[in-house]
Amino acid sequence: MSAQGRPAPSADKDGSYTARHLLVLEGLDAVRKRPGMYIGSNDGRGLMHCLWEIIDNSVDEALAGFGDKIEIILHKDGSAEVRDTGRGIPVDVEPKTGLSGVEVVMTMLHAGGKFGGGSYAASGGLHGVGASVVNALSSRVDMEVDRAGTVHAMSFQRGIPGVFADEGPEAKFKAESGLRKVGKVSRALVPKSADGRRAAPTGTRTRFWPDRQIFLKDAEFVLEDLHARARQTAFLVPGLTIRVVDERDGKQDEEIFSYAGGISEFVEFLAPDRPITDTLRFTGSGKFTETVPVLDEQGHMTPADIERELFVDVALRWGTEYDTVIRSFVNIIATPKGGTHLVGFGKGLLKAANEQLRATKLLKVNDDDVIREDVFEGLTAVVTVRLAEPQFEGQTKEVLGTPAANRIVTRVVDNAFKEFLTSAKRNDKPMARGVLEKIANAARTRITARQHKEAQRRKNALETSALPAKLADCRSDDVDRSEMFIIEGDSAMGSAKAARNSEFQALLPIRGKILNVQKSSIADMLKNTECAAIIQVVGAGSGRSFDIDQARYGKVILMADADVDGSHIRCLLLTLFHRYMRPMLEAGRVYAAVPPLHRIEVIGAGRAKNEFIYTYSDNEMRRTVAELLKKGKRIKEPIQRYKGLGEMDADQLAETTMDPRHRTLRRITVADGESADKAFDLLMGNDVAPRREFIINSAAVLDRSRIDA
Repeated sequence: MSAQGRPAPSADKDGSYTARHLLVLEGLDAVRKRPGMYIGSNDGRGLMHCLWEIIDNSVDEALAGFGDKIEIILHKDGSAEVRDTGRGIPVDVEPKTGLSGVEVVMTMLHAGGKFGGGSYAASGGLHGVGASVVNALSSRVDMEVDRAGTVHAMSFQRGIPGVFADEGPEAKFKAESGLRKVGKVSRALVPKSADGRRAAPTGTRTRFWPDRQIFLKDAEFVLEDLHARARQTAFLVPGLTIRVVDERDGKQDEEIFSYAGGISEFVEFLAPDRPITDTLRFTGSGKFTETVPVLDEQGHMTPADIERELFVDVALRWGTEYDTVIRSFVNIIATPKGGTHLVGFGKGLLKAANEQLRATKLLKVNDDDVIREDVFEGLTAVVTVRLAEPQFEGQTKEVLGTPAANRIVTRVVDNAFKEFLTSAKRNDKPMARGVLEKIANAARTRITARQHKEAQRRKNALETSALPAKLADCRSDDVDRSEMFIIEGDSAMGSAKAARNSEFQALLPIRGKILNVQKSSIADMLKNTECAAIIQVVGAGSGRSFDIDQARYGKVILMADADVDGSHIRCLLLTLFHRYMRPMLEAGRVYAAVPPLHRIEVIGAGRAKNEFIYTYSDNEMRRTVAELLKKGKRIKEPIQRYKGLGEMDADQLAETTMDPRHRTLRRITVADGESADKAFDLLMGNDVAPRREFIINSAAVLDRSRIDA
């Protein structure tokens, strides 16, 4: 590696290092050499990023008011195609290079219509490398552009323009520069204008085959991610229709996304709870001056002050629950890691809220100001800004860095939120009061939870006396080694005490089914004896104040009967952990014990001792019995069927469920937090109708062997 960070030939044997050892990567070679620098990685994420780059170019056309339809097709040969009805990439000759506009855009880095030339007031593709990077990382790209009534075509192989003799990326290829005219555009589908004429339709069609020399073998386009992105874009650009077609695996899956309500409708889609307020809309703009390098008449780059305008559009509403859902965008490009616009949004809300809480006496003189987390509790919001040439941190555009966005968004949101909170309108006053009370209550709950956590936290072994009396704690203070079993019923507690290793295994029995916390308030949850005991024993707090580093045990193991009631109890316990102690699930520190259903006693031959075999389902029991009988073994009848943990003696419980040397544990994880939230809300929430519909629709595909009935 050279001092400049570029690969270079090794130095001569005498150690000399001269200019001839430097290797300069020209054109698109740099992209192929370091793809992660441009698309993040060469796995499925990078592959999807290539597709986003092409889609974003089409969306930019729609955002600029040209074209209202985009079609995305995942072909069965592994290629992806994006079609739009925009203006079409320019096909005339670019004077400096002597190449057509299509060839410039597809083969040259940092070339395009988004560098302040007046083509786009705001766009998602901002660095001029999107299409050319996709071209460099594809084994084949086919382009078709409709302009001036003519269909223009061009193909590329790994960034080199030319012509393929046949279909597919493996076809014979001849390098050749220049556009080809391949046909005429039909005007039949274009509506007539006022004078009775039809304009020639325009648009761009891009199909690319990812280069498997670059991307991993298992990298593929993820339909769910594509649907989510298309839905999000359709919300952000009202009037735009996006059609997604998946032709892979011999199917024809089709989804169409189109929303007239814009980001207000997006907020309603995202909101996980019942509303306290209507969906509010905050809009405004601000100007700022930015120093940027521009080309002077001599072709030199010189710094110049450019006046920019930033437009702010925010939709938000507060709900009855506690989770926060915020999506932020810059020129319809998602910024999942936020940036200066999201910082300004939080500051604007916080400033207005604190001023009005003081004015209405909901905050006393000696009370601390509320913080961002208090204002965000129960908030669902979509924050969008539009400006020319925003500064992103990297080509993946996950964080906005334009400093002026912070100031402008803060001012717009502060003024608009203050206007809502002080509104004299009949409908606004109760909603404003409800928001202020929710924020004040969130602050009080946070402070109370912090005090409670500090009071309950175990700092030394003497503090175990304050823990629930029914807890049988372990002797070890080593968190990584210690385990806490939450046991269904007092009947199993006696056997479990005798079966456990008291050095590192603690036991906490619970009586019956605990409270369904998905339907209950935090106050009801804390009043529930069993829930409060579990939170107190784990010792790390709950909700927003949960601190996993303070958890007293390395593993929490749910030990319930192997029947339907046991499954329900596990579900209730997991609901408690998911809602109030989620980091334990995310860290993989919550497990479910797997107790057996049957004990088969095999009669020994002669004086040999009888052998015991445990099975965990009816199918496994029948299969095991059949195998034993086939081998000529005798089985003592009747086969023991455990109705619950309480029927096992200590030796059996230790051998099958508690001894780390023999037991089986199921680790409970949350791979997709958003999907898990929806599942818990569907199965354990207040709305009965969706749950009934889910049960009815799922009955036909249920695996009945998994039900103990």
